[in-house]
Amino acid sequence: MKRTLLFFVCLGACLLAGAQKRIPLLDRVPGHRVSCNYTYSLSKDGAPFSEVTSGTLVVEDNAFRLDALGLRLFSDGTTRWTLDDEALEAVVENVSEEDLVTNPALLLSGYTRYGDKITVNGSGDSFLDVTLELDDTNSARFVLKDIVFAHRQGKSDFSVDEKSLKDKYLITDLR
Repeated sequence: MKRTLLFFVCLGACLLAGAQKRIPLLDRVPGHRVSCNYTYSLSKDGAPFSEVTSGTLVVEDNAFRLDALGLRLFSDGTTRWTLDDEALEAVVENVSEEDLVTNPALLLSGYTRYGDKITVNGSGDSFLDVTLELDDTNSARFVLKDIVFAHRQGKSDFSVDEKSLKDKYLITDLR
């Protein structure tokens, strides 16, 4: 009897802890196309956050488009293209979970994977400020503003036609 009671107490505590980590705004992401402006900053070795970059983002499921620092990133969820239109260079890579450190798209599409590593600093209907603990001394902060939820439109505009780039861009394929 004590074991059964202890099991249910532990189960309840685990469920309660999981419920506290839910972020209602991000729970709305699945099934929608989400667009926003974002700011990303990094804290290294406990130093104050310093702004690294800001830009725009569109996410649908695990696919995303991100514009920042003169670069355009496109991903269908498996492959990521990084286009530098000024240098006429393109890099093709596989998407990995480690990309979350600098990519708010992965935060939007799968925040529940990171559980207790995420702290919500502020949230509203179209605003979210979260910190992700990367390790004991480093953190990433994402501030998402002007968040808009729209109907899904398909993933065709999250990929790049390689043939259209071959004549203009130097393409480096790292897959």
